[in-house]
Amino acid sequence: MRSKQYVTGIDGVRTLAVLGVIIYHLLPTTLPGGYLGVPLFLLISGYFVTLQLVRQMDQTGGIQLTKFYLKRLRRLYPVLIVMLTVTTAYITLFARDLLHNIKSTIATNLLWVYNWWEIGHGQSYFDRFNGESPFTHLWTLGVEAQFYFLWPLILFMLFLVLRKRSKIKWTVFILAVASAVEMALLFDPQNINRVYYGTDTRAFSLLLGSWLALCWPIDRLNANLTAHAARILDGVGIGALLITLLGFFTLPGQSSWTYRGGMFFYSLIGMILIATVVHPGSHMNRWLTNPFFTWIGQRSYGIYVYQLPVMVFYERVVEIGRHPVINALVECLLILAISEFSYRLVEQPLAHYQWRYLPASIRHWIDFKMHDWHQWLKVGPVVIICFIALCGLMLPSKPAKKSAVQTRIEKSRQATAAKNKQIAKGKTAKVNVNSKSLQKKYGLTSNQLKAASELKVTAIGDSVMADASQDIQEIMPHAYVDAEVGRQGSATPAVIKDLKAKGQLQKNVILNLGTNGAMDSQTINDILTAIGKDHQVYWITPHVPTRDWEQTVCDQIKQAAKQNANVHVIDWNQAANGHAEWFAQDKVHMNEQGNAYFTRLIVKTILKNK
Repeated sequence: MRSKQYVTGIDGVRTLAVLGVIIYHLLPTTLPGGYLGVPLFLLISGYFVTLQLVRQMDQTGGIQLTKFYLKRLRRLYPVLIVMLTVTTAYITLFARDLLHNIKSTIATNLLWVYNWWEIGHGQSYFDRFNGESPFTHLWTLGVEAQFYFLWPLILFMLFLVLRKRSKIKWTVFILAVASAVEMALLFDPQNINRVYYGTDTRAFSLLLGSWLALCWPIDRLNANLTAHAARILDGVGIGALLITLLGFFTLPGQSSWTYRGGMFFYSLIGMILIATVVHPGSHMNRWLTNPFFTWIGQRSYGIYVYQLPVMVFYERVVEIGRHPVINALVECLLILAISEFSYRLVEQPLAHYQWRYLPASIRHWIDFKMHDWHQWLKVGPVVIICFIALCGLMLPSKPAKKSAVQTRIEKSRQATAAKNKQIAKGKTAKVNVNSKSLQKKYGLTSNQLKAASELKVTAIGDSVMADASQDIQEIMPHAYVDAEVGRQGSATPAVIKDLKAKGQLQKNVILNLGTNGAMDSQTINDILTAIGKDHQVYWITPHVPTRDWEQTVCDQIKQAAKQNANVHVIDWNQAANGHAEWFAQDKVHMNEQGNAYFTRLIVKTILKNK
């Protein structure tokens, strides 16, 4: 511990937090709970901010709000502004489809309300496939900044009204529990954004950190513990660390339990971990202190801010699915290099900059006569990047032009909805089983077409299924198709229950899930339980060569088939390998030829198992 305020082991906790988040984004199937690094960051903020505020009130009877706010803004703004500027410039040059809503994104980030904007306009934090935004992760900065602004006022009022420290402590703890209860009550598997991004539903991590500061302040902890007490404290710390790491590996972000107590539980465990690290009588601080953790911890803010732009832009040009680990290592190196560059050229210089000299600095930089070519080498790139970003902001904010695949999916969904209504009324089209064009298009005999035309199936899936739905219903006119762009496995049990309630869940159920991410075993069990053992399930393996979870999902589906006699594999992944001509530019959605082969494989697999 270098001072009463700076605890070197906290850099170790920050390192675990930021590595958890990064690995989760890079390899979500390897570390499905890595997003739990965010509550650790919030706990740390809550603890040290409250510690500082309480110390001020104890010493002076009040809080120096202006000084407090300015200190936080000086810490948060420079890196954020640099990231927003550079990212916007890159988008302007190389990814203009991401310019849509860029003005709102920039404005809400600068005003620290981006998390609330994302609730109504942003994509799911767990949607890794459908045009992922390089700004999604910045929701946490909005939550933290709102806490920095509001918490000093709330805490001061608590001290003013309640006076007794014990009452204040338990009021803060009750507020933390209330936040967790609100998350549980508002949780909707069809729309996780509200509880995931909401300041009110994520406040419990910050408040638990604040409660710890009130109960466990560094400067009032006894460093001279007995050997037995120190061993107990170390044991608790090691246990909390192991449980935290277990959560990283086991708690999926789309599980209902995550929002109905799971995230609160791991915040409590994280709070206990931090309590042992900051205690001067524990060895946890020393064990979590080393040059690597210190290096990462000091740069953790920059690493967190720059991570997603690097990943999104890299994965737009590199097909990562075949070599996910190698590409993840390359992305990590890029993130660390950019963060180090930012730390040396932005964070450190501005941390020691005397802002009262800003007007003089501006006059100096606009005085062209005072600059030699060395100075222009420094300022020139900055001016160019800012100019490009400004041009991007001035461009009209138009939604990206729909691709041929998107247009076809939209058309297919409309046609499918109309056919679903007819099927619900008991009306179906006739299939000309002797049609040579149908036989040629799908590679099926007249007998196979006849058998397919009589099949009664329910098809549930994501955008891939939506794209192929017209072909499916062309030769299986009794097929009721429920497909949604961006559908996650976690949202499917509710869909199945709704179909069952409407009487639209046929004995044969086709599933096309996994394009948008891997599913945990609980989600797969929930899906199969919702369908029931009295149904035959035909699960299609996804072809997603641009994402690391492709093989994981294929293995999950095959494992489910081994464990459940009523589950059958439609191995589209294997059939599609080596057939780039079947796919659109994104290598995932099929073209017309691919949709025909996709449909033929479904029919042949079902008929084979009849």
